[in-house]
Amino acid sequence: MALFHSVKIGNLSLPGNLFLAPVAGYSDRAFRSVCVKGGSCFEYTEMVSMEALTRDSKKTQCLMERAPNEAAYAVQIFGGNEEVVAEGARTVLQKTSCELIDINCGCPVPKIIKSGAGAELTRNPEKLFKIARSVVNAVSEFQGERPTFGGKPAPQKIPVSVKIRSGWDAQNLTWKEAAAAALEAGVCAITIHPRTRAQGYEGKADWNILAQLVEFVAGRIPVFGSGDIFSPQDAKNMLEQTGCDGVMFARGAMGKPFIFRQTRELLEKGAFEEISAEEKFTAAFEELDLLAADIGEAAACREMRKRFCAYSKGFPGGAELRKKIVHAESKADYREIFGEGAGNADV
Repeated sequence: MALFHSVKIGNLSLPGNLFLAPVAGYSDRAFRSVCVKGGSCFEYTEMVSMEALTRDSKKTQCLMERAPNEAAYAVQIFGGNEEVVAEGARTVLQKTSCELIDINCGCPVPKIIKSGAGAELTRNPEKLFKIARSVVNAVSEFQGERPTFGGKPAPQKIPVSVKIRSGWDAQNLTWKEAAAAALEAGVCAITIHPRTRAQGYEGKADWNILAQLVEFVAGRIPVFGSGDIFSPQDAKNMLEQTGCDGVMFARGAMGKPFIFRQTRELLEKGAFEEISAEEKFTAAFEELDLLAADIGEAAACREMRKRFCAYSKGFPGGAELRKKIVHAESKADYREIFGEGAGNADV
């Protein structure tokens, strides 16, 4: 099979296998929108608390909103109580037109783990099974109405997937038991970030574990890989070395929403085009405008400081630009910063 190919997750058919990962504090619909334009085949929201959602948190509901140009997207959820998670999953279906629900079983952040969610579930396969099974059942039994998108009703029954880690630490690698529990619970896809909870985002992701998971699952459901994919070549290497069905870009897409298009070009043509400075910063300003429309100009400009810094990496004079970016308060500030000769340099 070609390295770039379509993917089927349960009853969901996707045109390609290059995805935007659920990145906390980053994968809002503004960023997802520019990634769609950059060639992403499928996007995941940042993780959504089921405890907060069942309390009718408006802020939490905003995290789930679909970008206007998303042909399909997933809502990633987390929670440590199976009844609350099941109720939350039903709420996701009632309030969004998403095509997939993904359960976070890998987040290493202490407050998430203390709630019994995230990486705690990879460490505790029995609990992972109960959580995943409760969501699978809630989705399969759902009878309510779903919102429409583009004049079409959202699918009544959607697949459920999980994202896991390799284990708690180097002495407790539980990915195989976690995957077995997920399979038994009836999920339709598994993504693994092959780092342990103890590693956080440090060290190297162990792609050998991803390859072993692919072998363990043996084609029953798709397996996707995440971790250390910062370039098109990294994605190609992961697909070739592990046999996984698709890849998720996380930090590798920050400031580089075109990485999906470039990766497809590499996989299909053997080479890819570099991105011009003009195209790069056009995307950055589009992201700023989209985010401002959602959360207001002041909040968007503060949030976009880190994102403009990411866009400016590799840019001649980037260090000086970043010193100015971290003080930007308005769209006018950003226009002034990037009007000072930044637009014609090569990236």
